[in-house]
Amino acid sequence: MRIDPPAAVLRAMEILRDGGYAAYLVGGCVRDACRGAVPHDWDIAASARPEETAAAFAGYRVLETGIRHGTVTVLLDGEALEITTFRKDGAYSDHRHPESVAFVRALREDLRRRDFTVNAMAWSPWEGLVDPFGGRQDLAARTLRAVGDPARRFDEDALRILRGLRFSSVLGFSIAPSTRAAMTEKSALLACVSGERVLQELKKLLLGEHVLSVLLTCPDVLQAVLPEMGAAVGFDQHSRYHIYDVWEHTARAVAAAPMDLTVRLALLFHDLGKPACAIVDAAGEGHFYGHGVESARMADAALRRLKSDRRTREAVVWLVNMHDQTLPGGRAGARRLLSRYGIARTRQLLQMRIADHAAHNPAYPERGDEGRRLLALVEDEWAARPCLTLGELAVRGKDLTALGYSGPAVGEALRFLLEAVLSGVCPNERQALLAHLRAGRGGTGSIQT
Repeated sequence: MRIDPPAAVLRAMEILRDGGYAAYLVGGCVRDACRGAVPHDWDIAASARPEETAAAFAGYRVLETGIRHGTVTVLLDGEALEITTFRKDGAYSDHRHPESVAFVRALREDLRRRDFTVNAMAWSPWEGLVDPFGGRQDLAARTLRAVGDPARRFDEDALRILRGLRFSSVLGFSIAPSTRAAMTEKSALLACVSGERVLQELKKLLLGEHVLSVLLTCPDVLQAVLPEMGAAVGFDQHSRYHIYDVWEHTARAVAAAPMDLTVRLALLFHDLGKPACAIVDAAGEGHFYGHGVESARMADAALRRLKSDRRTREAVVWLVNMHDQTLPGGRAGARRLLSRYGIARTRQLLQMRIADHAAHNPAYPERGDEGRRLLALVEDEWAARPCLTLGELAVRGKDLTALGYSGPAVGEALRFLLEAVLSGVCPNERQALLAHLRAGRGGTGSIQT
Protein backbone atom coordinates (compact mmCIF):
# COMPACT_ATOMS: atom_id res chain seq x y z
CA MET A 1 0.00 0.00 0.00
CA ARG A 2 1.29 3.46 -0.90
CA ILE A 3 0.39 6.77 0.71
CA ASP A 4 1.13 10.02 -1.13
CA PRO A 5 1.70 12.83 1.38
CA PRO A 6 2.57 16.36 0.23
CA ALA A 7 6.13 16.97 -0.89
CA ALA A 8 6.89 19.08 2.19
CA VAL A 9 5.88 16.20 4.49
CA LEU A 10 8.14 13.77 2.63
CA ARG A 11 10.99 16.27 2.71
CA ALA A 12 10.66 16.64 6.50
CA MET A 13 10.72 12.87 6.93
CA GLU A 14 13.83 12.65 4.73
CA ILE A 15 15.61 15.33 6.79
CA LEU A 16 14.90 13.39 9.97
CA ARG A 17 16.05 10.14 8.38
CA ASP A 18 19.26 11.77 7.10
CA GLY A 19 19.88 12.88 10.69
CA GLY A 20 19.71 9.29 11.87
CA TYR A 21 16.17 9.31 13.23
CA ALA A 22 13.09 7.22 12.46
CA ALA A 23 10.10 9.19 11.17
CA TYR A 24 6.57 8.01 10.40
CA LEU A 25 3.14 9.36 9.55
CA VAL A 26 0.77 8.38 12.35
CA GLY A 27 -2.85 8.53 13.45
CA GLY A 28 -5.79 9.81 11.45
CA CYS A 29 -3.90 10.60 8.27
CA VAL A 30 -2.80 6.96 7.95
CA ARG A 31 -6.29 5.72 8.78
CA ASP A 32 -7.93 8.00 6.21
CA ALA A 33 -5.38 7.27 3.49
CA CYS A 34 -5.86 3.52 4.03
CA ARG A 35 -9.60 3.86 3.52
CA GLY A 36 -9.21 5.96 0.40
CA ALA A 37 -10.08 9.33 1.93
CA VAL A 38 -8.00 12.49 1.67
CA PRO A 39 -6.33 13.27 5.02
CA HIS A 40 -6.88 16.74 6.47
CA ASP A 41 -3.70 16.78 8.55
CA TRP A 42 -0.39 15.00 8.22
CA ASP A 43 1.03 14.15 11.65
CA ILE A 44 4.67 13.09 11.85
CA ALA A 45 6.08 11.12 14.79
CA ALA A 46 9.83 10.66 15.17
CA SER A 47 12.41 9.03 17.41
CA ALA A 48 14.18 12.39 17.69
CA ARG A 49 13.82 14.21 20.99
CA PRO A 50 12.31 17.71 20.67
CA GLU A 51 15.70 19.43 20.90
CA GLU A 52 17.09 16.96 18.35
CA THR A 53 14.21 17.75 15.98
CA ALA A 54 14.89 21.47 16.35
CA ALA A 55 18.60 20.89 15.61
CA ALA A 56 17.79 18.75 12.55
CA PHE A 57 15.84 21.67 11.08
CA ALA A 58 18.37 24.34 12.02
CA GLY A 59 18.09 25.90 8.58
CA TYR A 60 14.34 26.37 8.88
CA ARG A 61 12.04 28.37 11.09
CA VAL A 62 11.13 26.25 14.11
CA LEU A 63 8.33 26.98 16.61
CA GLU A 64 8.84 25.36 20.00
CA THR A 65 5.49 26.27 21.57
CA GLY A 66 4.56 22.60 22.11
CA ILE A 67 8.02 21.37 23.03
CA ARG A 68 7.04 20.43 26.61
CA HIS A 69 4.70 17.82 25.17
CA GLY A 70 7.21 16.71 22.57
CA THR A 71 5.86 18.65 19.60
CA VAL A 72 7.93 20.94 17.41
CA THR A 73 6.41 22.88 14.51
CA VAL A 74 8.61 23.30 11.46
CA LEU A 75 7.85 25.78 8.66
CA LEU A 76 8.99 24.07 5.48
CA ASP A 77 8.12 25.05 1.90
CA GLY A 78 5.17 27.10 3.12
CA GLU A 79 3.76 24.29 5.26
CA ALA A 80 3.54 24.22 9.06
CA LEU A 81 4.42 20.63 10.00
CA GLU A 82 4.02 19.24 13.51
CA ILE A 83 6.65 16.68 14.48
CA THR A 84 6.10 14.85 17.77
CA THR A 85 8.58 12.65 19.59
CA PHE A 86 7.59 9.03 20.27
CA ARG A 87 6.30 9.02 23.82
CA LYS A 88 4.90 6.93 26.61
CA ASP A 89 2.25 8.39 28.90
CA GLY A 90 2.35 8.22 32.67
CA ALA A 91 -0.63 7.72 34.99
CA TYR A 92 -3.96 9.46 34.24
CA SER A 93 -5.19 10.47 37.69
CA ASP A 94 -7.88 12.85 36.36
CA HIS A 95 -9.11 10.41 33.65
CA ARG A 96 -8.17 12.98 30.99
CA HIS A 97 -4.49 13.92 31.00
CA PRO A 98 -1.31 11.99 31.77
CA GLU A 99 0.59 13.24 34.80
CA SER A 100 3.84 12.80 32.92
CA VAL A 101 5.17 12.02 29.46
CA ALA A 102 8.34 10.04 28.81
CA PHE A 103 10.04 10.29 25.43
CA VAL A 104 10.97 6.92 23.94
CA ARG A 105 12.83 5.69 20.87
CA ALA A 106 10.47 2.83 19.93
CA LEU A 107 7.53 3.43 17.60
CA ARG A 108 5.51 0.54 19.08
CA GLU A 109 5.51 2.18 22.52
CA ASP A 110 4.06 5.32 20.98
CA LEU A 111 1.35 3.43 19.09
CA ARG A 112 0.45 1.35 22.16
CA ARG A 113 -0.90 4.41 24.01
CA ARG A 114 -3.39 5.39 21.27
CA ASP A 115 -7.16 4.97 21.50
CA PHE A 116 -8.34 2.68 18.68
CA THR A 117 -6.49 0.23 16.47
CA VAL A 118 -7.43 2.11 13.29
CA ASN A 119 -5.66 5.15 14.77
CA ALA A 120 -2.62 3.13 15.91
CA MET A 121 -1.03 2.56 12.51
CA ALA A 122 2.07 4.25 11.12
CA TRP A 123 3.62 4.58 7.66
CA SER A 124 6.91 5.61 6.14
CA PRO A 125 8.02 5.55 2.50
CA TRP A 126 10.87 3.21 3.51
CA GLU A 127 8.98 0.62 5.59
CA GLY A 128 5.44 1.02 4.35
CA LEU A 129 2.61 0.32 6.82
CA VAL A 130 3.45 -0.51 10.42
CA ASP A 131 0.42 -2.09 12.10
CA PRO A 132 1.20 -3.88 15.37
CA PHE A 133 -2.40 -3.98 16.68
CA GLY A 134 -4.46 -5.09 13.67
CA GLY A 135 -5.74 -1.70 12.64
CA ARG A 136 -5.82 -2.48 8.93
CA GLN A 137 -7.91 -5.60 9.54
CA ASP A 138 -10.34 -3.62 11.70
CA LEU A 139 -10.42 -0.90 9.06
CA ALA A 140 -11.39 -3.46 6.41
CA ALA A 141 -14.08 -4.81 8.76
CA ARG A 142 -15.24 -1.24 9.53
CA THR A 143 -14.82 -1.92 13.24
CA LEU A 144 -13.67 0.31 16.09
CA ARG A 145 -11.63 -1.64 18.63
CA ALA A 146 -9.67 -0.15 21.51
CA VAL A 147 -5.92 -0.75 21.61
CA GLY A 148 -5.24 -3.33 24.32
CA ASP A 149 -7.61 -3.39 27.30
CA PRO A 150 -10.56 -1.10 26.41
CA ALA A 151 -11.50 -0.44 30.04
CA ARG A 152 -7.97 0.79 30.69
CA ARG A 153 -8.00 3.00 27.58
CA PHE A 154 -11.22 4.71 28.70
CA ASP A 155 -10.14 4.88 32.32
CA GLU A 156 -7.06 6.79 31.18
CA ASP A 157 -9.00 9.30 29.09
CA ALA A 158 -12.80 9.31 29.22
CA LEU A 159 -13.00 11.58 26.16
CA ARG A 160 -12.05 8.53 24.11
CA ILE A 161 -15.56 7.20 24.74
CA LEU A 162 -17.15 10.13 22.93
CA ARG A 163 -14.47 10.04 20.25
CA GLY A 164 -15.42 6.43 19.60
CA LEU A 165 -19.10 7.34 19.21
CA ARG A 166 -18.15 10.21 16.93
CA PHE A 167 -15.95 7.99 14.75
CA SER A 168 -18.80 5.49 14.52
CA SER A 169 -21.24 8.20 13.44
CA VAL A 170 -18.92 9.85 10.92
CA LEU A 171 -17.18 6.77 9.49
CA GLY A 172 -20.04 4.28 9.84
CA PHE A 173 -17.90 1.80 11.80
CA SER A 174 -19.45 -0.63 14.25
CA ILE A 175 -18.01 -0.81 17.76
CA ALA A 176 -16.43 -4.10 18.84
CA PRO A 177 -18.47 -5.74 21.65
CA SER A 178 -15.70 -5.57 24.25
CA THR A 179 -15.03 -1.93 23.41
CA ARG A 180 -18.75 -1.13 23.53
CA ALA A 181 -19.11 -2.83 26.92
CA ALA A 182 -16.19 -0.84 28.31
CA MET A 183 -17.77 2.39 27.07
CA THR A 184 -20.83 1.65 29.18
CA GLU A 185 -18.76 0.50 32.15
CA LYS A 186 -16.67 3.69 32.16
CA SER A 187 -19.33 6.17 30.99
CA ALA A 188 -19.59 7.79 34.44
CA LEU A 189 -16.03 9.05 33.94
CA LEU A 190 -17.35 11.40 31.27
CA ALA A 191 -18.09 13.72 34.20
CA CYS A 192 -14.33 14.40 34.13
CA VAL A 193 -14.56 15.85 30.61
CA SER A 194 -15.21 19.58 30.27
CA GLY A 195 -18.56 20.69 28.89
CA GLU A 196 -16.85 22.39 25.96
CA ARG A 197 -15.13 19.16 24.87
CA VAL A 198 -18.33 17.15 25.31
CA LEU A 199 -20.25 19.58 23.13
CA GLN A 200 -17.48 19.61 20.52
CA GLU A 201 -17.69 15.83 20.14
CA LEU A 202 -21.50 15.85 20.29
CA LYS A 203 -21.70 18.34 17.43
CA LYS A 204 -19.45 16.22 15.22
CA LEU A 205 -21.42 13.12 16.15
CA LEU A 206 -24.73 14.74 15.21
CA LEU A 207 -23.39 15.68 11.77
CA GLY A 208 -22.26 12.14 11.00
CA GLU A 209 -23.99 10.31 8.17
CA HIS A 210 -24.46 7.30 10.47
CA VAL A 211 -25.79 9.21 13.48
CA LEU A 212 -28.99 7.12 13.64
CA SER A 213 -27.12 3.92 14.48
CA VAL A 214 -25.14 5.60 17.26
CA LEU A 215 -28.16 7.30 18.83
CA LEU A 216 -30.15 4.05 18.80
CA THR A 217 -27.42 1.70 20.02
CA CYS A 218 -25.61 3.87 22.58
CA PRO A 219 -28.24 5.81 24.56
CA ASP A 220 -26.84 4.50 27.84
CA VAL A 221 -23.46 6.10 27.11
CA LEU A 222 -24.96 9.36 25.88
CA GLN A 223 -27.05 9.70 29.03
CA ALA A 224 -23.83 10.24 30.97
CA VAL A 225 -23.42 13.63 29.28
CA LEU A 226 -27.10 14.30 28.52
CA PRO A 227 -29.09 13.04 31.52
CA GLU A 228 -32.07 14.98 30.13
CA MET A 229 -32.61 12.20 27.58
CA GLY A 230 -32.90 9.42 30.14
CA ALA A 231 -36.69 9.43 30.57
CA ALA A 232 -37.20 9.51 26.78
CA VAL A 233 -35.55 6.14 26.17
CA GLY A 234 -38.27 3.52 25.86
CA PHE A 235 -41.09 6.00 26.67
CA ASP A 236 -44.23 4.84 24.82
CA GLN A 237 -46.12 7.75 23.23
CA HIS A 238 -49.49 5.97 23.03
CA SER A 239 -50.27 7.82 19.83
CA ARG A 240 -51.49 6.71 16.42
CA TYR A 241 -49.10 9.25 14.93
CA HIS A 242 -46.07 7.69 16.64
CA ILE A 243 -44.85 4.14 16.13
CA TYR A 244 -41.58 4.78 17.98
CA ASP A 245 -40.85 5.61 21.60
CA VAL A 246 -39.73 9.18 22.33
CA TRP A 247 -36.01 8.45 22.00
CA GLU A 248 -36.24 6.42 18.79
CA HIS A 249 -38.46 9.11 17.31
CA THR A 250 -35.84 11.69 18.35
CA ALA A 251 -33.00 9.70 16.78
CA ARG A 252 -34.88 9.23 13.51
CA ALA A 253 -35.81 12.91 13.35
CA VAL A 254 -32.17 13.94 13.82
CA ALA A 255 -31.08 11.57 11.05
CA ALA A 256 -33.80 12.86 8.71
CA ALA A 257 -32.67 16.49 9.05
CA PRO A 258 -30.29 18.31 6.69
CA MET A 259 -26.67 18.71 7.80
CA ASP A 260 -27.45 21.86 9.73
CA LEU A 261 -25.97 21.72 13.23
CA THR A 262 -28.55 24.06 14.78
CA VAL A 263 -31.45 22.05 13.35
CA ARG A 264 -29.97 18.74 14.48
CA LEU A 265 -29.24 20.04 17.96
CA ALA A 266 -32.82 21.32 18.20
CA LEU A 267 -34.20 17.96 17.10
CA LEU A 268 -32.04 16.21 19.69
CA PHE A 269 -33.89 18.17 22.40
CA HIS A 270 -37.28 18.83 20.81
CA ASP A 271 -39.28 16.08 22.54
CA LEU A 272 -37.25 15.40 25.69
CA GLY A 273 -39.90 17.20 27.72
CA LYS A 274 -42.62 14.77 26.67
CA PRO A 275 -42.30 12.30 29.57
CA ALA A 276 -42.78 15.12 32.08
CA CYS A 277 -45.89 16.39 30.26
CA ALA A 278 -47.50 13.07 29.29
CA ILE A 279 -51.12 12.22 29.98
CA VAL A 280 -53.17 9.35 28.56
CA ASP A 281 -56.88 10.02 28.01
CA ALA A 282 -59.76 7.65 28.57
CA ALA A 283 -59.42 6.32 25.02
CA GLY A 284 -55.77 5.42 25.65
CA GLU A 285 -54.40 8.23 23.47
CA GLY A 286 -51.27 10.03 24.67
CA HIS A 287 -51.08 13.82 24.87
CA PHE A 288 -48.10 16.06 25.68
CA TYR A 289 -49.49 19.53 26.29
CA GLY A 290 -46.76 22.10 26.82
CA HIS A 291 -43.93 19.73 25.96
CA GLY A 292 -42.36 22.27 23.60
CA VAL A 293 -41.88 24.74 26.46
CA GLU A 294 -40.54 22.03 28.77
CA SER A 295 -38.19 20.68 26.08
CA ALA A 296 -36.92 24.21 25.42
CA ARG A 297 -36.21 24.64 29.14
CA MET A 298 -34.26 21.38 29.17
CA ALA A 299 -32.32 22.36 26.04
CA ASP A 300 -31.38 25.69 27.57
CA ALA A 301 -30.16 24.05 30.79
CA ALA A 302 -28.16 21.39 28.94
CA LEU A 303 -26.51 23.83 26.53
CA ARG A 304 -25.59 26.16 29.38
CA ARG A 305 -24.01 23.24 31.21
CA LEU A 306 -22.07 22.30 28.09
CA LYS A 307 -20.87 25.90 27.69
CA SER A 308 -22.48 26.44 24.29
CA ASP A 309 -22.03 29.84 22.72
CA ARG A 310 -25.05 32.06 23.31
CA ARG A 311 -26.02 32.44 19.66
CA THR A 312 -26.31 28.68 19.13
CA ARG A 313 -28.06 28.12 22.45
CA GLU A 314 -30.67 30.80 21.81
CA ALA A 315 -31.32 29.57 18.27
CA VAL A 316 -31.76 25.97 19.45
CA VAL A 317 -34.04 26.95 22.33
CA TRP A 318 -36.18 29.06 20.00
CA LEU A 319 -36.55 26.22 17.51
CA VAL A 320 -37.45 23.72 20.23
CA ASN A 321 -40.04 26.10 21.67
CA MET A 322 -41.54 26.73 18.24
CA HIS A 323 -41.48 23.22 16.81
CA ASP A 324 -45.05 22.28 17.78
CA GLN A 325 -46.65 25.71 17.33
CA THR A 326 -49.37 26.21 14.72
CA LEU A 327 -47.94 28.01 11.70
CA PRO A 328 -49.81 30.12 9.13
CA GLY A 329 -50.32 28.51 5.74
CA GLY A 330 -50.37 29.57 2.11
CA ARG A 331 -48.40 32.34 0.46
CA ALA A 332 -49.61 34.93 2.94
CA GLY A 333 -48.47 32.65 5.76
CA ALA A 334 -45.07 32.23 4.12
CA ARG A 335 -44.67 36.00 3.90
CA ARG A 336 -45.74 36.44 7.54
CA LEU A 337 -43.15 33.89 8.68
CA LEU A 338 -40.45 35.64 6.69
CA SER A 339 -41.54 39.01 8.07
CA ARG A 340 -41.48 37.81 11.67
CA TYR A 341 -38.42 35.55 11.71
CA GLY A 342 -36.35 36.12 8.57
CA ILE A 343 -35.27 33.52 6.02
CA ALA A 344 -32.63 31.70 8.11
CA ARG A 345 -34.83 30.94 11.11
CA THR A 346 -37.93 30.27 9.02
CA ARG A 347 -36.01 27.80 6.87
CA GLN A 348 -34.57 26.04 9.92
CA LEU A 349 -37.96 25.85 11.63
CA LEU A 350 -39.60 24.25 8.60
CA GLN A 351 -36.68 21.89 8.00
CA MET A 352 -37.02 20.84 11.62
CA ARG A 353 -40.76 20.21 11.28
CA ILE A 354 -40.27 18.19 8.10
CA ALA A 355 -37.65 15.99 9.81
CA ASP A 356 -39.86 15.69 12.89
CA HIS A 357 -42.76 14.43 10.78
CA ALA A 358 -40.48 12.08 8.84
CA ALA A 359 -40.03 10.22 12.13
CA HIS A 360 -43.80 9.89 12.68
CA ASN A 361 -46.05 7.05 11.64
CA PRO A 362 -45.68 6.82 7.82
CA ALA A 363 -49.42 6.08 7.62
CA TYR A 364 -49.94 9.86 8.02
CA PRO A 365 -47.65 11.39 5.35
CA GLU A 366 -49.80 14.49 4.97
CA ARG A 367 -48.31 15.92 8.17
CA GLY A 368 -44.89 16.12 6.56
CA ASP A 369 -46.32 17.19 3.21
CA GLU A 370 -47.71 20.37 4.81
CA GLY A 371 -44.24 21.38 5.98
CA ARG A 372 -42.68 20.69 2.58
CA ARG A 373 -45.35 22.75 0.80
CA LEU A 374 -44.88 25.66 3.19
CA LEU A 375 -41.09 25.54 2.85
CA ALA A 376 -41.43 25.58 -0.94
CA LEU A 377 -43.66 28.65 -0.68
CA VAL A 378 -41.19 30.33 1.68
CA GLU A 379 -38.32 29.75 -0.75
CA ASP A 380 -40.44 30.97 -3.65
CA GLU A 381 -41.52 34.11 -1.82
CA TRP A 382 -37.99 34.83 -0.62
CA ALA A 383 -36.65 34.51 -4.17
CA ALA A 384 -39.23 37.11 -5.27
CA ARG A 385 -37.84 39.54 -2.66
CA PRO A 386 -41.24 40.66 -1.30
CA CYS A 387 -41.87 43.54 1.07
CA LEU A 388 -41.50 42.00 4.52
CA THR A 389 -40.76 44.89 6.87
CA LEU A 390 -41.95 48.42 7.56
CA GLY A 391 -38.71 49.74 6.09
CA GLU A 392 -39.50 48.09 2.76
CA LEU A 393 -42.96 49.65 2.38
CA ALA A 394 -43.41 52.00 -0.58
CA VAL A 395 -45.06 54.45 1.85
CA ARG A 396 -43.05 56.31 4.50
CA GLY A 397 -44.03 58.04 7.70
CA LYS A 398 -43.71 61.46 6.03
CA ASP A 399 -46.40 60.41 3.53
CA LEU A 400 -48.76 59.80 6.43
CA THR A 401 -47.92 62.99 8.31
CA ALA A 402 -48.77 64.85 5.10
CA LEU A 403 -52.21 63.26 5.33
CA GLY A 404 -52.68 64.44 8.89
CA TYR A 405 -51.44 61.43 10.84
CA SER A 406 -49.35 62.09 13.93
CA GLY A 407 -47.88 60.33 16.93
CA PRO A 408 -48.69 56.63 17.44
CA ALA A 409 -51.22 56.75 14.60
CA VAL A 410 -48.35 56.87 12.10
CA GLY A 411 -46.91 53.57 13.26
CA GLU A 412 -50.36 52.02 13.50
CA ALA A 413 -51.16 52.99 9.92
CA LEU A 414 -47.84 51.64 8.64
CA ARG A 415 -48.44 48.31 10.37
CA PHE A 416 -51.92 48.21 8.84
CA LEU A 417 -50.40 48.65 5.39
CA LEU A 418 -47.68 46.07 5.97
CA GLU A 419 -50.29 43.51 6.98
CA ALA A 420 -52.21 44.30 3.79
CA VAL A 421 -49.08 43.65 1.72
CA LEU A 422 -48.20 40.45 3.60
CA SER A 423 -51.72 39.09 3.22
CA GLY A 424 -51.75 39.89 -0.51
CA VAL A 425 -54.65 42.34 -0.21
CA CYS A 426 -52.64 45.25 -1.58
CA PRO A 427 -49.49 45.50 -3.72
CA ASN A 428 -46.50 47.36 -2.33
CA GLU A 429 -47.04 50.41 -4.50
CA ARG A 430 -47.34 53.94 -3.11
CA GLN A 431 -50.61 55.01 -4.70
CA ALA A 432 -52.25 51.63 -4.06
CA LEU A 433 -51.20 51.72 -0.42
CA LEU A 434 -52.50 55.24 0.12
CA ALA A 435 -55.79 54.32 -1.55
CA HIS A 436 -56.05 51.22 0.62
CA LEU A 437 -55.37 53.34 3.69
CA ARG A 438 -58.15 55.75 2.80
CA ALA A 439 -60.54 52.91 2.10
CA GLY A 440 -59.70 51.07 5.28
CA ARG A 441 -59.80 54.02 7.68
CA GLY A 442 -62.19 56.74 8.63
CA GLY A 443 -60.06 59.87 8.87
CA THR A 444 -57.07 59.33 11.12
CA GLY A 445 -58.83 57.10 13.62
CA SER A 446 -58.62 53.34 14.09
CA ILE A 447 -58.72 50.81 11.30
CA GLN A 448 -62.19 50.13 10.05
CA THR A 449 -63.26 46.47 10.22
